[in-house]
Amino acid sequence: MSAESSNLSNIEHRAVIKYFVKKGKTPKEIFEDMVSVLQESAPSYTMVKKWARLFQQGRESCEDDPRPGRPVMVVTEENVRKIEKLVLADQRIKLWQIAEELQISKERVGEIIHEPMNMRKINARWVPKMLTPFDKQRRLQTSKDFLELVGNNIDKICDRIVTVDETWVRQYDPESKQESMQWTKKGERPPKKFKVQKSASKLMATIF
Repeated sequence: MSAESSNLSNIEHRAVIKYFVKKGKTPKEIFEDMVSVLQESAPSYTMVKKWARLFQQGRESCEDDPRPGRPVMVVTEENVRKIEKLVLADQRIKLWQIAEELQISKERVGEIIHEPMNMRKINARWVPKMLTPFDKQRRLQTSKDFLELVGNNIDKICDRIVTVDETWVRQYDPESKQESMQWTKKGERPPKKFKVQKSASKLMATIF
């Protein structure tokens, strides 16, 4: 067999090495045997030694290992945690925004959100007004301060209280249903949303 007619691919080289390993030959013997037949197209001794060791350790495949890069399967605990963090920070975040942030496909992001995280995106529920966490805390503290102030005279004081609320009504377009959609766990109550209408001007509304 001439050197020109005996050119083998890397996988064929490895198959030959595997065969000789199973016959009990040493890397040096395998290399010398391959050089005598393949001549200049024979693999290097370093390659022979490397693959002989792998086959001796029980490796069966002659194929290359997967190259580093984007993994085929990216539904990992780490990705689930990262996506959950992004969703909790902004429940209106889009799939493409998460995919761009984490450098994984939009389809995989959707799979993680709907399966491991068990979430879905739904429209917000209409309510007259929504208080921010700061507003709620201020309201609670004001109520506590009031109770300390009136002491045992709570009944007499409450009969004389007139409540009032005021707010600016500004001109703007109401948010669409698509824009108001948020990610929620299955079974959770839908999120709340301001009830809004188009207004031609700005005015102060005072309610007693």
